[in-house]
Amino acid sequence: MDLLSLAFLAVFPILMVVTGLSDLTTMRIPNWISLALLAAFFPAALLAGLNPVEIAVHLGVGVAALVVGMGLFALNWIGGGDAKALAAACLWLGFGDLAPLLLGIGVAGGGFCLLLLIARQSYPLLSPAPPRVTWVARLLEPQGDIPYGVAIAIGALLAFPEADLMSRFLTAG
Repeated sequence: MDLLSLAFLAVFPILMVVTGLSDLTTMRIPNWISLALLAAFFPAALLAGLNPVEIAVHLGVGVAALVVGMGLFALNWIGGGDAKALAAACLWLGFGDLAPLLLGIGVAGGGFCLLLLIARQSYPLLSPAPPRVTWVARLLEPQGDIPYGVAIAIGALLAFPEADLMSRFLTAG
């Protein structure tokens, strides 16, 4: 595999890690992450050997995910950054890897939410002092938001190694 292909292959997992960490520590997913994932997808898809129809299918799945995410955002169920991160993950993984992605997000989200709820209930009992780190204090607020970008990132990272795009990269290089 050449260096250019390797660089584009690394974009998705690296930016998914940045997505999860950003949401965890700031409760925000900056637009530049989703835009970088969008911009990097096209050259990555071409380097992996996807044809125009396959690229269009990936794009359609990403747009459909964005529309669904916008609906969930309008209902105040997820944040806007979560909707865009989900759409970017769906763009990269496409229709064929949508089920593993969504399953990974669901399992990671359920586990993360459960751990967070337990931590939010247990922390005041275990430590009378509030956490000194600002983002940890915000994360442990009893009625605080849940940074679901963490689950999206974990689900994407779990699905990507077995994804069609990844195997195409490995066989193209």
